Amino acid sequence: MTNLTLNQTPIRTARNYGINNIKLENIDLPETVRDFNGLKISGDIDKFTVTFDKKENDIKYGNGEILKNQIKEKSNKDLQINIQGNLKKELELDFIFSKENKELIDNIFINIEENAKATIIIKYTSKEDFSYYHNGQIKVLAGKNSRANVILVNLLSKEANNFISIENILEDQATVKYMTVDFGGKNSITNYYTALEGENSNNSINTIYLGEKDQIIDLNYIIEVYGEKTNAEMNLKGAIKDTARKNFKGTIDFKTGCKKAKGSENEYCTILSEKAKSIALPILLCTEEDVEGEHATAAGKIDPKQLFYIMSRGFNVKDAQKLIVRAEFNEFLEQINNKELKKEILENI
Repeated sequence: MTNLTLNQTPIRTARNYGINNIKLENIDLPETVRDFNGLKISGDIDKFTVTFDKKENDIKYGNGEILKNQIKEKSNKDLQINIQGNLKKELELDFIFSKENKELIDNIFINIEENAKATIIIKYTSKEDFSYYHNGQIKVLAGKNSRANVILVNLLSKEANNFISIENILEDQATVKYMTVDFGGKNSITNYYTALEGENSNNSINTIYLGEKDQIIDLNYIIEVYGEKTNAEMNLKGAIKDTARKNFKGTIDFKTGCKKAKGSENEYCTILSEKAKSIALPILLCTEEDVEGEHATAAGKIDPKQLFYIMSRGFNVKDAQKLIVRAEFNEFLEQINNKELKKEILENI
């Protein structure tokens, strides 16, 4: 059993907030890692290549040295993906956990070449309710004038440990949009980092999350803005109940030289019980004058009048709450064109 300190904020805040990092105790890190044979790959195979070569993809932040070293030394699924041209069909990486595939340490590198366009779905699901273990790293290089939509879905069991680190590097006129669904895992820890290096580059991340029982959801999003006329966006909506705990740390850092850049971060958490806890820390850092930045976070209960109105139409309390939460998520879910995936997500809600 190992104690982990993860998701450090780029700058420190007062200790009494308890959000500078997340500390997890007695995490069972697998000593021996068996092969993971639960991966299915589908898509427009003429426009991308996949190799299963091991490559050290150094990332700036990530989920701490212990987990970063585990990926370097013990990864059991290494993917190098190169995307050329316009993918007419979505590239889907479907990691399916089961009794035979309980541990996944994956190292994914995606190179999106100049002018290429792609939608990439990365999904983690489990068939049974076991104590699965996932420690993953995704690195995306987006070439000039490339376009990528990345849909990242966590539907693991509520007994799983889910750790994931993401890094994106964008060149001139590149656009990378993320849609993340974070429903699974007893502990679900995400570290997300983007460097907007090129002029007119754009990065957005839209997230929906659900927490129940004693789940811990810790989201640390960092976007560093270097290029002129760039755009950075973070939008999150979620709901928690029982004794679940959610931390959101969002940082947009405007670096010297990023003139005319824009950045915004918005998060709203619906709290469905008295003991659930939501903490948010939006941060704007700036060493450049000619930029626009804004942030807003809020948390609250469902409006009793709204709940009463829906219940007056014949719904019980739980079903009425589900409808309200689904309505909050619809704005983001409409971005998913894959009907089967959207149906699977709605069923989990």
